[in-house]
Amino acid sequence: MPNRRFADGEVVMGRWPGSVLYYEVQVTSYDDVSHLYTVKYKDGTELALKESDIRSQSSFKHRKSQSSSSSPSRRSSSRSRSRSPGRPAKGRRRSSSQSREHKDDKKKTIQETNLALPVFSFNQKPSENNTRRYNGEPDSTERNDTSCLILEQKLKPDLEVERVLEQYSLRPRKEEKKKEEIYSEKKVFETIKTIEKASSKTKELEFGGRIGAFTLIFFLPATVFYLLLMCKQDDPSLMNFPPPLPALESLWEPRVFGVVLLWFFLQALFYLLPIGKVVEGLPLSNGRKLQYRINGFYAFVLTAAAIGTLLYFQFELHYLYDHFMQFAVSAAAFSVGLSIFLYIRSLKAPEEELAPGGNSGYFVYDFFTGHELNPRIGSFDLKYFCELRPGLIGWVVINLAMLLAEMKIHNQSMPSLSMVLVNSFQLLYVVDALWNEEAVLTTMDITHDGFGFMLVFGDLVWVPFVYSLQAFYLVGHPTAVSWPVAAAITILNCIGYYIFRRANSQKNSFRRNPSDPKLAYLKFIPTATGKGLLVTGWWGFVRHPNYLGDIIMALAWSLPCGFNHILPYFYVIYFICLLVHREARDEHHCKQKYGLAWERYCQRVPYRIFPYIY
Repeated sequence: MPNRRFADGEVVMGRWPGSVLYYEVQVTSYDDVSHLYTVKYKDGTELALKESDIRSQSSFKHRKSQSSSSSPSRRSSSRSRSRSPGRPAKGRRRSSSQSREHKDDKKKTIQETNLALPVFSFNQKPSENNTRRYNGEPDSTERNDTSCLILEQKLKPDLEVERVLEQYSLRPRKEEKKKEEIYSEKKVFETIKTIEKASSKTKELEFGGRIGAFTLIFFLPATVFYLLLMCKQDDPSLMNFPPPLPALESLWEPRVFGVVLLWFFLQALFYLLPIGKVVEGLPLSNGRKLQYRINGFYAFVLTAAAIGTLLYFQFELHYLYDHFMQFAVSAAAFSVGLSIFLYIRSLKAPEEELAPGGNSGYFVYDFFTGHELNPRIGSFDLKYFCELRPGLIGWVVINLAMLLAEMKIHNQSMPSLSMVLVNSFQLLYVVDALWNEEAVLTTMDITHDGFGFMLVFGDLVWVPFVYSLQAFYLVGHPTAVSWPVAAAITILNCIGYYIFRRANSQKNSFRRNPSDPKLAYLKFIPTATGKGLLVTGWWGFVRHPNYLGDIIMALAWSLPCGFNHILPYFYVIYFICLLVHREARDEHHCKQKYGLAWERYCQRVPYRIFPYIY
């Protein structure tokens, strides 16, 4: 068994996980089994560190003394020794050349001091500006300090040689000294820039890495087309695989593609209208806050007015149902084109504007997950616009088209009760999202994920064409639902919606203003990042109560389709898989971000999505 090196209560230098920064910490305990030291930082944060991540204070002081070994007094003594013996040491004024040498020596002293190792005192109180240090995300100043630590060892021999040459040179010209200083500074900053660029690369790849991302690029469109082809069959059973494939030329129609483009740019026009309030998003990694115009609900009202006008002039909206597969192909083609455009423009984006999860350096992976975090054309935010506008509002329009198609095909004067339930439930969901549009600014899609093929295809193809699967299914496979059953399904949807809305509102309010008097009854665990983890309220019930509400609503949307086939329940299965995957991503992200505070939170709230189950 290895011997323990550091004792309890000893003050040492501990490396913050995920960085190269060392802070003064105090050893509190040692685990003989895992061989990990539990240390306490100056802000009260406790972490478990390996012995290799801990150093004694003497080693840091030794390095600091080395970096400052050439003090002004020593250089002045060397200058006095280098004076001519015939010149008196006292009683004379310094010559102008000596004063210039003295100033140059002071400049060198300042440069050398900047290369010294930063030491953070255990008793020093951290400023609020340095909150991000404890998150494992050093700001620009800390990155420069970290880079200087590395450069100290690389450039120190060159600096020593230059210092000796300067001490024994008689009178170097100003032009040569300026060139040397410019070259030295340029060399330092280029090296720092290279180190920062390498350290900002995405190390942990999700979705199965490059191979998984490449597979999903083809698998997602294939899944959409398979579901739509299955719904068109008289017997959409899983045993009837594969479904009959249509001719390739029948899947593409320029007129349909033109309608898709018109729809996208119409929603973009509504987004640019100067109506609605302008709010700030959460701070980015560089501290900047982007501004967003909140007018999604107004866009929905204008769209409803436009659709009502078309129906008034007897436009056949069921045209969508007749060419549904062609619309899906056109939307997929447009999403691929937009993804390519986004990736090409992201190659010129500054390093600080790239997505933390989409900067791996691998083309396929970055193309899929999104290379740039918030791509904008002027003030037009492409990711924020696509998140709620074309796909989500298009979902409602498609549902309405399916309702009209059902009435026409089956010669009904009124839509079926099942179709009314599906349209009503999903309309409520969309209207809620647009009414509470500001809440989307605190989601991982906006704050963490880049805007690439994954989100583009999800927003423009998956949402409108897969989320409307129940309505599309009911057109070809009508299902009768009694009023008592309809009432029970409605109650189930209301329960899911209540959990979903209350949980999201509570989280958004707490993130915006934790000191809000309305939230005084909530208890939370403080973290080193300055944020708190709620352990009461909805977020003390399960870790992701909003996901629980989502799943309950998804079940209510599928029940009106009956139990003849599993196809309408694909949405429920997909939603459970999606939310479990996103929950796993959230767990990993939060564990890295909050450290031991997240472990304490997990002990207080053991269930993830389903209470007493998972």
